[in-house]
Amino acid sequence: MAWFGRGRGEAKGLSRLAQAGGPVGAYAAAGLPDPATPAAHLRLLALDVETTGLDPAKDHILSVGFVPVSGRAITLDGAGQVHVRPPDGHEGVGASATVHGLTDDQVAEGVSAREALDLVAAALTGRVLLAHHAPIEVGFLSAVCRAAYGCDLPVRVIDTLALAQRAYPAHVEPPPGALRLWSARARFGLPVYGAHDALMDALACGELYLAQLAELEATSSRPVTLARLASSP
Repeated sequence: MAWFGRGRGEAKGLSRLAQAGGPVGAYAAAGLPDPATPAAHLRLLALDVETTGLDPAKDHILSVGFVPVSGRAITLDGAGQVHVRPPDGHEGVGASATVHGLTDDQVAEGVSAREALDLVAAALTGRVLLAHHAPIEVGFLSAVCRAAYGCDLPVRVIDTLALAQRAYPAHVEPPPGALRLWSARARFGLPVYGAHDALMDALACGELYLAQLAELEATSSRPVTLARLASSP
């Protein structure tokens, strides 16, 4: 199983963040979840970012939403969402407003990208990052982490898109659009929410994960652990 940032790079990142103190220091000090952790004992943070585009090298985060998942339950009292103001010298929402509906005025009143990362780090401490198409979330958070702290964000990841893809035999190509968040949810009869709102998308991802986990546990003869669920963005 491949792990994002595993090995010397991961250790170096944790060490650098530990030295930085604050929320990222506490995140690093807590360490990353053990791959052998049973699914029933996993603590996760379903997370979604809304951005100006798909390239962390030139685009930026506009909104972050997250919802904790503990074992087989969603804990809404730990949910949160913040708007993120553009970095100096960058335009506002631009054409991406047609996707997520955020306005320049909304994001201008938001927190800085570094403050958003610190907020995520506090919520993510001791947890696994859970996202649908996780390379987007990890890529943008790591871009902010590099700018603020000089390293990628060391993190354990479960990707509900990757879990949805595993439902198809290796030789079968999923139908177009079948792996999108809302299509994957429809397979389990989960309700339809408004798309492209960071908090709602995070909640939708958390619900999808619990449905996928229940199916996997019901059909598996082996214990379901983080190592079996994890993805490498």
